[in-house]
Amino acid sequence: MKARVSAYEISRIVLEQSMRARVGHIGSALSISGILAALYDGGLRAGAPDDPDRDRFILSKGHAALALYAALHLRGWLTADELDTYCADDTLLGVHPDSELIGVDFSTGSLGHGLSIGVGAALGARMQGSQRRVVVLVSDAECDEGSLWEAVMLAAHQHLGNLIAIVDLNGQQALGYTKDVLSLDPLGDRWGAFGWDVLHVDGHDVPGLTKAIASLNDRPATPHVLIAHTVFGHGVSYMRNQIKWHYLPMSQTDYEVALNDIKSLQ
Repeated sequence: MKARVSAYEISRIVLEQSMRARVGHIGSALSISGILAALYDGGLRAGAPDDPDRDRFILSKGHAALALYAALHLRGWLTADELDTYCADDTLLGVHPDSELIGVDFSTGSLGHGLSIGVGAALGARMQGSQRRVVVLVSDAECDEGSLWEAVMLAAHQHLGNLIAIVDLNGQQALGYTKDVLSLDPLGDRWGAFGWDVLHVDGHDVPGLTKAIASLNDRPATPHVLIAHTVFGHGVSYMRNQIKWHYLPMSQTDYEVALNDIKSLQ
């Protein structure tokens, strides 16, 4: 029986490892803990990381890789000893994911490029006659990028019903709030105008996300996008919607408060 992958456990590991390594990107990782829980606790059809017909997952917002490592560990694909090498010398567990690591299908980190990779992977699955799907998790800030919209157009033109994009709509990016840097409203309508099947979901409602992902097989045979409404720094009171926690590491006091705060996620 596989271990349970929960948003609480992902968040706990994010806090523990970021504190140990003295590395930031905490708020960005916490905002996707529920999305990754839904995917790695059953949303992805991936019985083993080397199954050729497994669903492929691309973390386009690669700076949140610590949340992915936590999910891989909880799924049983990454040992505790390996997890403890996060951001150490000679590790595969860097700030951004590396495809040399078991369970990581594609290296990412150059924002705006993950969906283009996903389009290629979805086309490849079609050419091979595989039923595997490709799931790409992008940040809302990546929707500032022209390369993302080129991929959106091509995916719709190719009717890639095996492609699922999930937008982490937390409303902020490295240097400001998204609405101030470049307003995306109404984001769902923009994707829909290019021919995508659009669903709005609560990015912290794991059962709801799981249900939404399962429903996609019964929806139009076009690429799908879940607009996941999330909170940056979810679960930690002093990180909610605070730009500085895109980069800052925690103090010991910060860490203790954060661990207590996330108990509400259990």
